[in-house]
Amino acid sequence: MQQRRKSVFASAPFAMKQAALGAGVAARKNGAPLSLAAVVFALFVFATFLYNEDIKSITDFQFSAGAIRAKAPDLHLLQEAEAAAHAAVNTLAKRGEEVIVRVLQAPPSAASDASAGALPLQSGSANATGATAAAAKANAASAAVDVVQEKERDVTLPTVTGGGGADEARRRADEEAAEKASAAEAAAATAALRAVVSVPETCDLYRGNWVYDEVNAPVYKEGECEFLTEQVTCMRNGRRDDSYQKWRWQPTDCDLPRFDARLLLERLRNKRLMFVGDSLNRNQWESMVCLVQSVIPKGKKTLTKFVNGGSSNVFYAHEYNATVEFYWAPFLVESNSDNPKVHSVPDRVIQWHAIAKHARNWVGVDYLVFNTYIWWLNTLDMKVLRKGSFDQGSTEYVEVDRPVAYKEVLKTWAKWVDRNIDPNKTTVFFMGMSPNHITPEAWGNQGGIKCAMETLPITNRSTSLDVGTDWRLYAGAQEVLPTLRRVPVHFVDITALSELRKDAHTSVHTLRQGKLLTPEQQADPKTYADCIHWCLPGLPDTWNQFLYARIASSPWPAAAKQ
Repeated sequence: MQQRRKSVFASAPFAMKQAALGAGVAARKNGAPLSLAAVVFALFVFATFLYNEDIKSITDFQFSAGAIRAKAPDLHLLQEAEAAAHAAVNTLAKRGEEVIVRVLQAPPSAASDASAGALPLQSGSANATGATAAAAKANAASAAVDVVQEKERDVTLPTVTGGGGADEARRRADEEAAEKASAAEAAAATAALRAVVSVPETCDLYRGNWVYDEVNAPVYKEGECEFLTEQVTCMRNGRRDDSYQKWRWQPTDCDLPRFDARLLLERLRNKRLMFVGDSLNRNQWESMVCLVQSVIPKGKKTLTKFVNGGSSNVFYAHEYNATVEFYWAPFLVESNSDNPKVHSVPDRVIQWHAIAKHARNWVGVDYLVFNTYIWWLNTLDMKVLRKGSFDQGSTEYVEVDRPVAYKEVLKTWAKWVDRNIDPNKTTVFFMGMSPNHITPEAWGNQGGIKCAMETLPITNRSTSLDVGTDWRLYAGAQEVLPTLRRVPVHFVDITALSELRKDAHTSVHTLRQGKLLTPEQQADPKTYADCIHWCLPGLPDTWNQFLYARIASSPWPAAAKQ
């Protein structure tokens, strides 16, 4: 209920009446008769009272309904205008424009202003009807003023995409063209990575020469491969010359394809590449890890050592879901040297017909690279377990001539490969013998100490080279590998070309029993020089280029092309 505004004369009748009654009472108390003036004054007061009561009844009449009815047409027009504004906004929004609309908001009540704005009335109750009409007219005028003075607010509508028009059509056409161009680039990039490297079948990759090449060698730098172990980081370990890194193998009748890490990784997508064998194969595995990791961003590659019971090291390329692995099995068959961490035993014994314990880890691998050689050179004869097994605690052995034992082990290995490998899924390689250089007289360095201080390959040979390689084991491998009936095995013939690299060994820039050689030990190469393993970057990178040439030159499976 709104409070009614009172006239300034609202309290006057009561005061006058009280005064008149008070005067009359006083006159009676005094016993004096009422005079004519007093009677007239009393009548005047009474008439004034009646007049004011009429005014009050008029002002109490509900003019607000009339005022609302008077304003109704104006509000209707306002609502129509607001609806039209919103319709315009929606139309503009569909065209992708951001519109700011000013929406007029009507005041809560115009009726209260109507009742508060009552006009002053003339004396006499006969003018009540005119006063009412005047009040209604005044209220309508006040409402019109209120509409003009209403509050304003800005509303920001969200941008709405879509719509038609020439601009929209051009935008969509540009987007479609950009998508097609991007798809074409992706297809071209994929096609480039799905290329087949050309290697003539008639070319012998293993016959050639070492060429000094400061432009194209090495393929990676020592400091850029975080996965190299201290055993092979010769420059970091104190070697002063880096020329051993810059010799490139050049076949006589063709070119050895330059290593492309992205292309090989595409070949390895969702696949496994595993090196199986001794520390020379581990040396080559480290090289392969460094070759492929150079194009993989940080955080997208990991290397985990001594997994699978300690026998495996696994490099994982996340985005390709590809692994490059090493599995420790220095004789391929079971032996008492199978512990990857503790294998320096004085008497090495093999169980030449037992391979299943190792081989179960090779099943399902897509590329298998085997080697076994350096661990056969400790003694002229090999110790072979006579009966039983290592798990049963058997220790009795017989000694067998090295080439005979080597050939027998390869037969055991070949039989397993032929029975368990699917040639449609798995490609098998067998690495040739990695030579050592401990007789400097063989290359004409009289007074030299092993491979220490050697900085150049062997060149300009006029006689056959004999650095101590046991070619009988080489011949045994050449004899056994062709006997496999189901599974072809690719022999990687690295022996002769590696014999020329007397300069590439780790020598005194390496570890011994897990610790870097001290300056005093480095000064004693006769005792401490390692002329078996190779610095990285270095010779094993070339070995891996041979693997790369074979893998990248093979045709893609039909399923992979689609």
